[in-house]
Amino acid sequence: MDTIHQEDLYDDMGDGHIPGDFNTPMKEDAFALSDEEKIAKIKPLFAEIMDVLGMDLNDDSLKGTPNRVAKMYVREIFGGLNPERMPGMSTFENKYKYNQMLVEKDIVVYSTCEHHFLPIVGRAHVGYISNGRVIGLSKINRIVDYYARRPQVQERLTMQIVKSMQEALGTQDVACVIDAKHLCVNSRGIRDIESSTITAELGGYFKTDPTTRAEFLKYIDMDTKFNV
Repeated sequence: MDTIHQEDLYDDMGDGHIPGDFNTPMKEDAFALSDEEKIAKIKPLFAEIMDVLGMDLNDDSLKGTPNRVAKMYVREIFGGLNPERMPGMSTFENKYKYNQMLVEKDIVVYSTCEHHFLPIVGRAHVGYISNGRVIGLSKINRIVDYYARRPQVQERLTMQIVKSMQEALGTQDVACVIDAKHLCVNSRGIRDIESSTITAELGGYFKTDPTTRAEFLKYIDMDTKFNV
């Protein structure tokens, strides 16, 4: 297959939103460089992109852009690539014997589509049933944020959240639903600003028991918005 046809195939895969493996694709030497070294390498590369686009890097408004983008990539929006930033997932004994479903809903998701490097913005809803261990509520938000802060496809993000929660809690009874807008759909290509994408990963009783699944979906559909 010639290079042009290969590029067309890869473009079609990206536009078709075809996910790869469950794990984020990473090089073996992904962490050979420090954050500061990565920033130093990205800065001139992004400056070159701007130069090729015809931007005047001598303009006061643009001079600092390559450095800002490099720091943003490494420390912020792709910070979840670094396993050192993985939030602690300490769990606690369920002393109050709460054995019903716990749902943390409307967790804000800011991620980046790995096919076009455009934003994914939406909400995640995570539920679990304790088998003797519980986890702090803020930890659920943090695990969503950690996996979102990397180039992603929504299917993989949903699975990674569930797998991480299952490992921490020692139970398969974990579920996650994400409803998000993809700017690669909303702002380019078809430019459909109304559509959103919903993905779900259901484990344990959430997958095998229709009543449990229906209860979870009922909870995340409840109107619980209020002003503090």
